[in-house]
Amino acid sequence: MPQRKVGIIGCGTIGSQLATAIDTGAVRNAGLVSLFDAVPANIEALKKKLGSKPGVFTDFEKFVKTDCDIIVEAASQDAVRKFAKQVLAAGKDLMVMSVGALADKALLAELLKEAGKSGCRLYVPTGAIAGIDAIRAVRHLLDSVTLTTTKNPKALAGAPFFETGKVKLDQIRSKTMVYEGTAAEAVRMFPANVNVAAVLSLAGIGVDRTKVRIVADPAFSTNQHEIEAKGSFGEFKFTVNNVPSPGNPKTSYLAVLSATECLRSICDDGMRVGS
Repeated sequence: MPQRKVGIIGCGTIGSQLATAIDTGAVRNAGLVSLFDAVPANIEALKKKLGSKPGVFTDFEKFVKTDCDIIVEAASQDAVRKFAKQVLAAGKDLMVMSVGALADKALLAELLKEAGKSGCRLYVPTGAIAGIDAIRAVRHLLDSVTLTTTKNPKALAGAPFFETGKVKLDQIRSKTMVYEGTAAEAVRMFPANVNVAAVLSLAGIGVDRTKVRIVADPAFSTNQHEIEAKGSFGEFKFTVNNVPSPGNPKTSYLAVLSATECLRSICDDGMRVGS
C-alpha cells in the first residue's frame, strides 16, 4: 500500500507520541511530513526527538498546504473549531483527538458536509474507554447511557467548570462528585478531561441524552471511566482504569495508544473507524 503522508496539529503529549510512533516505524505505511503548533518551543522540543526531518510550522496556512494526505488534530477543542473545516476543504483526511468539539451538532454537521464535498474522511478514535462497538450495536435499543469518570483532583485542574463553580479542587479531601449533567455540557466544562463523553455520545444516544458524572478522589492514581448502558436489549457495564500518560495527568495513556492504533489502521488498511 502507498505510504500515507501525515501532518500533526499540536506537539503536546499525544501529538508527540504519535510523531514518535511514526518516526520509529511503529505505524507502518506512514511518513511524518509536517508539524504545526502555535508555540515554537513545543515544535523544537519534539523535533529534537525525531530522526526524520518533517516540516515545522507555526503558520497554519503554510502547514495545511504541505504534501500530506491525512492530518491528525492533537491540540484542543479550539483547534478543531478553528482548523478542521479548512483541513477537509484542502482535500485531506482528518483524525480528531479532541472529540469533545464534535458535541457541537452544528460543527459536526458542517464538517461532515465538507468531508462529503471534498471526498475526505473524518476519523474518531475510541480514546480512553472500551465497549464502543457494543454501544454502536445496540444504539437503536438504548434507553440510557451513563459515564462516570473518576480522577485525582490534580488531573481536573484547569477545567473551566472550576472558574465559576462552588467546588474548590484544593479543598477536596475525600471522594466527591463535582459534576453531574449532560455530555453536551460536560465537554464544554471539562474540555481536557472527558473527550470520552463525546465519543460515547456519538456512538450511542447523543450528547443531550448521555449522562455524565465526574468524581474527584484524592486516593486515585488512575483515570477511571465507567460506562453503564440500559435498554430493551438488556444492560451492560464497562469499567476501565487507565494509567495517566507520562507528563500529562489529564490524558490517559490508553488515549495515546488508541490514537496510535487508529492511525495504524488507517495507514495499514484504510479502515474507516468513524465519521
